[in-house]
Amino acid sequence: MDDIALARALHVLGIVIWIGGVAMATTVAIPAVRRGELGADRLRAFEAFEHRFVWQARAAVILVGLTGFYMIAKLDLWDRFHGLAFWWMHAMVCLWLIFAFILFIGEPFILHRRFSGWAAKSPDAAFAWLRRAHIVLLVLSLVTIFGAVAGSHGWSIF
Repeated sequence: MDDIALARALHVLGIVIWIGGVAMATTVAIPAVRRGELGADRLRAFEAFEHRFVWQARAAVILVGLTGFYMIAKLDLWDRFHGLAFWWMHAMVCLWLIFAFILFIGEPFILHRRFSGWAAKSPDAAFAWLRRAHIVLLVLSLVTIFGAVAGSHGWSIF
């Protein structure tokens, strides 16, 4: 297996773990926590999921970033960032930056402290916000994946 094939395979594997986890959290875990199906202490139930998945998500985001950058550099794909025809390349980088910020800066240093206090005072509002934020991130992720797969196989909207 050549290095690009290995990088691409690892890249896709990382995306499946990362975005698959976002989909699971958005469509299964958060709704169950909001409805109290996992116990009365919704914050504790959510944190049980979040603490188990956050390190997997962080590792996957690192893997995706490293392999993505490697493929761009190795294949000299920098010119794809000069126009809208490869909008999905921009989308992949932007989505990666959003999640890297959330997972490595926003969640541990800002969101975790604020959300815990907010969830204790107003759990319905806090979990509604959490659900909406995850839905937005999941939709952005799915649009990006669709565009990247379609675009890398020759489909273009521009």
